[in-house]
Amino acid sequence: MPAAMRRFFDSDLYFSFRTNPVAVGATLVAVLMILGAALAPWVAPHEPFDLASLDLNDSLLPPAWSADGRLTYVLGTDDQGRDVFSTILYGSRISLLVGAASVALAILLGVGLGLLSGYVGGRLDALIMRVADVQLSFPAILIALLIDGAARAVLPRDTNTDLLAIVVLIGSIGLANWVQYARTVRGSTLVEKSKEYVQAARVIGVPPWKIMVRHVLPNVMGPVLVIATINIATAIITEATLSFLGVGVPPTSPSLGTMINNGNNFLYSGEWWLVVFPGAALVLLCMSVNLLGDWLRDALNPKLS
Repeated sequence: MPAAMRRFFDSDLYFSFRTNPVAVGATLVAVLMILGAALAPWVAPHEPFDLASLDLNDSLLPPAWSADGRLTYVLGTDDQGRDVFSTILYGSRISLLVGAASVALAILLGVGLGLLSGYVGGRLDALIMRVADVQLSFPAILIALLIDGAARAVLPRDTNTDLLAIVVLIGSIGLANWVQYARTVRGSTLVEKSKEYVQAARVIGVPPWKIMVRHVLPNVMGPVLVIATINIATAIITEATLSFLGVGVPPTSPSLGTMINNGNNFLYSGEWWLVVFPGAALVLLCMSVNLLGDWLRDALNPKLS
C-alpha cells in the first residue's frame, strides 16, 4: 500500500468518516448515483435519445408494478416513449457536469480574487469586496438568470446549440456563486499573511505571487473544500431550477430539471411518475452531497475534534 494511502487510512479524518453512519450512507448513495450517471451508456436498459428506437405506442406507460406497466420500463415512459429510468441516468450526467463545472469555475474565480484581495489590500481589496457586497444583494438564482439571458443575447446562434447552452449555464451559475469563496479566502488570507512564515518569506526576498501561491494558498483551502462540497448540491439545484424555468439545458439534452419541467405538464392528467422519479433522484443526489458536506465541515473543525 502506498505511503499516502496508509497515512490517510490512519488519519483522524478517515476514522471520523468510518464511525459516522450518516456519512458512509451518503457516500454510498452519491457514489452509486455518480457511477450510474457516468456509466449510463452501458447500464441504461434503453437509449432514450435514439429516435429510431422510440415507439409512440409505448408513450406514457406507468411503472412496471402498475396494472398497465411493463417490466421493460421499470419506472414507466414519458410522452415520447422514452424509458424514464434510462432518461434519469442520462439526465443525471448533465446535472452533475453542470454542478461540478460551475463550482470549479466559482472556486477558480473566488479563490483567486479572495487571495489577491486579502494579500494586496488597499484599493484593490475595497473594490473587490464592494463588488461582492453588491452581488450579495441579489439572489444567486436572479444573478444566474441575468447572466444566462445576457450571454444568450450576445453569443452567436449558429454554433452547437446544446454545447453552447451547457457552457452558458455553467458560466452563469459559476459567476453567481464566487462571492462566498472570495470572502472566505480573503478572511483566511488576512490571518495568514501576518504569520511568521510569511514575514520570513518576505525578508528573504520571495516574490509576492510565490508567497500567495506556495505558502498562503495551501493554508486557506480547508474552508474552501467544505463550501465546495455543499455548493455542488446548490449548483445542481440551481441548474434544475433554471431548466425547469426553460432557460437551462435544451430539451434535446435533458437534465433532471428539464425532466421535471416536462413531467409537470402531465402531472394533473395522472402521469405522476414523470415528476416523482426525476424529483426523487434530484433530492437523493443533493441530500447525499449535503450530508457529506456537513460531515466534512464538522470533521475539519478543530473546535469539534
